[in-house]
Amino acid sequence: MKQFLKFLILLPLAVAILAVAEANRHPVPIYLDPFAGSSPEGTQITMPLFAVILVAIMIGIVFGSAVTYLEQGRHRRAARLARADAETLRAELARLSRTRPGEKSKA
Repeated sequence: MKQFLKFLILLPLAVAILAVAEANRHPVPIYLDPFAGSSPEGTQITMPLFAVILVAIMIGIVFGSAVTYLEQGRHRRAARLARADAETLRAELARLSRTRPGEKSKA
């Protein structure tokens, strides 16, 4: 069922991406030197508009993922400390619940 839902979502998304790519095939110049303006001697590359759009989306996803990972660091640290504390308490509980020599078991 999960695979079907994944297919149901990804297929229209892929079709939409292909439609955008087909509609935006014309080449556009990308100026890498912001101070040169549109002069031809400035550093530039020419690539299809859909490639520019897709690269910008990918960079945004990577940047957003990195920021989210860094922002959640304190929560991961708190969970790690809570897990270690719980393990310590479990070990102490196990140590205290063992029957000592000469005592009757509670069961």
